[in-house]
This record gives sequence, structure tokens and C-alpha cells, in this order.
Amino acid sequence: MRVLVVGQGGREHALVWKLKASPKVTEVYCAPGNAGTAHDGINVPIDESDHRELIRFAIKQKIALAVVGPEAPLCAGLADQFRAASIPVFGPSKEAAELEGSKIFCKQILQKGHVPTGAYHVFHDMQRAMNFINANPGPCVVKADGLAAGKGAVVCDNDEEALAACHRMLVEREFGHAGDQIIIEERLVGQEASVLAITDGKTIITLPPCQDHKAVFDGDEGPNTGGMGAYCPAPLISQEMLQSVEEDVLIPVTHAMRQSKKPFRGVLYAGLMLTPGGMKVLEFNVRFGDPECQPLLMRLKSDLFDLLLATAEGRLDEIEVEWDPRPSVCVVMASGGYPGSYKKGITIHGLAEAAQLEGVKVFHAGTKRDGDRVVTSGGRVLGITAVGDDLLSAKKRAYQAVSLIRFDGAIYRTDIADKAINMQS
Repeated sequence: MRVLVVGQGGREHALVWKLKASPKVTEVYCAPGNAGTAHDGINVPIDESDHRELIRFAIKQKIALAVVGPEAPLCAGLADQFRAASIPVFGPSKEAAELEGSKIFCKQILQKGHVPTGAYHVFHDMQRAMNFINANPGPCVVKADGLAAGKGAVVCDNDEEALAACHRMLVEREFGHAGDQIIIEERLVGQEASVLAITDGKTIITLPPCQDHKAVFDGDEGPNTGGMGAYCPAPLISQEMLQSVEEDVLIPVTHAMRQSKKPFRGVLYAGLMLTPGGMKVLEFNVRFGDPECQPLLMRLKSDLFDLLLATAEGRLDEIEVEWDPRPSVCVVMASGGYPGSYKKGITIHGLAEAAQLEGVKVFHAGTKRDGDRVVTSGGRVLGITAVGDDLLSAKKRAYQAVSLIRFDGAIYRTDIADKAINMQS
């Protein structure tokens, strides 16, 4: 069978790699893909926003399953168009994807499901936002309502930073229409964790918990990024807590979506804050996280094709999922200057040497081929992922691979998984 993966990041490379491992899959295409997906699959030069060409290609190639990786095409309704063309697709409808596409809608669903979350207020006018901040000084989080490539949430220590964030979104229009409305939200304090689940709207399969590292520098310093690394499982989430996430978050949200006549089918990704007052939901995403997808799929022993196709066809209750007990760590190597401006077209060295290490997979994100060279083409360039007998050995393996890879200006954090390793020591 032939599979089409839509997207070009590290998540999509991980999906292509794992789907190609299925004995039922003959070819995996990726549109538009990167240098890594070209190695493990077949790249198709169709942009993820060109829905008409993607559908045309899928029909022509008799695609048995389409997998939409990023949030933007999901929120634009690509999954609906695949379904309209009678092509099984893994991913939520446009209406259901609003759970990520609108922070305000997400908050409304959380309230409808009585799911614990931070208090919030909605604004579309700078003056009213300013009045609120002046009347409620102190730490808060300012969020653009719409999609902002993981950069639309600004954590503010004081009212001066909050006013600046509101100005950037509402006046300077840094995020375009995504900032037409903003949320000023209670700033929650604690440790963050991610719990992803796969659902066909009836059955929920909760995946092992992960922890992402959003800040660009060690010690969680600097601006937030799309993610500088992740590890799985996260010992911060106990089995008892995971059960609580299922019962108190995932099931109520799935029911609330169905009651809102927006049934959900795909990945439910809960961003959680473990506060002294209990667990609260920060946000929901409607696709695999990037880079959380990489360590997750490194540990998946079951057939990913079977799992995703069963979800697409509404028979997830037939599937049992098996995991490698060994933990996995992913370290992101990024371009110098990220998450701000950065150079492209820089040659990457050492990929073959790193790939030879046991238990290591180098997932490509912002890369492309330029003749015989692999060069940088994005902010987050690679996600070097390793498994080990424990988190410490997985971390050492990942960083051993990182040490073999070189490109001018490369940056990466050196403390991925340290919080969990310190917890266990």
C-alpha cells in the first residue's frame, strides 16, 4: 500500500521513517518533505498548502492513507478534502482542528468539559487590554488566538512585558490575523509535560508522556521556540497521573467536541502544567508534537500504519499498542539566530557518521539537498534521537551523535532530559 505524509519537518520525517517500516507499506511519499524524507521515502514537490494538487496526486497514486502532519493544513481543512475524495486520512476535520487553531475556542471547550485550566480574558482592542493589565499588574501569559508556529505565547514577568506583548500582537500585527484577538491568561507555575493520545472519536489510546523544552537556551532561558528537544517517557507523569489525564482531560474534551458537533479524529495533544494546586491544561494541539513525535516513534514497536489507518476508519478499538521499554531522548540542532532570523544554505557535515551509532536516528527538519550536499533550510535543522537503557544513557548517545554533526552557527541545548535524570538520581 502507498502512504502520503504531508509536511516537511522533523515530525514528518519520523512519520515517514516509521510508516516505511510497516510490512504492509510499499511506498511512502512526503509532500514537500526534506532531505531526510527523501532518504527514507519519496519526496513530492507539492507544497502543503496546495490542497488541490495533493488530492490530485493522492488519487493518481491510489494512496491508501494520507497523514497530515502540521497544524496549518489541518486548520485549513485538508483532511476534509481527502475524505471528500474517499481517501482515508489521519487528521481532524477543519472544525475539529479549531481546538488548536483558536485559543479562545480551546478555552471554551475546556470550560464545557469542566477541564481545569488557567483563568483568561479575551481582547481585540489595545486600549482595553492596556486597561486590564494596568488594573491587574503582575505575571501573565499573552497569547495570539490563532496559529503562530508555536511562537504566539509570550510569558510575561510584569505588566511592562505584558503591554509590550499586546502591542506586538494587536498593533504591530507581528502574527497577522492570528493576533486579531488575544488572550491574557493567568500565569501558571510548575513543570510542563505533554500527553498525547490518538482517538477515532470513540476509543482513546493514550501515548507515553513526553516533556518538551521550549526555551532556546539551557536552564529554560531565552525566548520560546517550536521545541529544542524532548524525551519520552517523562517520569514527572506517573501512571496514576496518566490515568487522571485520561479521565479528567482527554475523555471530557472528546465528549465536549462531540457535543459541539465537531467530533475529533486524530491526535489530541494536551500541554499540561503540573502546579502545586493540581494539573491544569495550558493548550491543545491537534497533531503530533515536533519534537515529541521523534522520541515517541523511536519507542513504538507496533505497526504505525495499522494504528493510523484504524483511526482513520473509526476502528481504533481493534488496535493494541506495544512500546519499547527503553527511554528516548531527542536533541534539536538549530540555526544560529533561531528563533529570530538565521542564514540558510549552510552545508551540514557528519550525518553519515552520526547515523552509524547504535540506537540513534537523525531526523531532518529544516534541511534540503543541494547537489551532493545536505544544507540547512530552516530554523530547527535536525532532531538527533537516541534510545538507551535509561534516560542518562539515551542522553549520552544523543549528544555523542550531536558531537559528530557540524554546520556553521549550529546551536543546541546541552541539558535535554536533565530534569528527569536529576529526579531519578
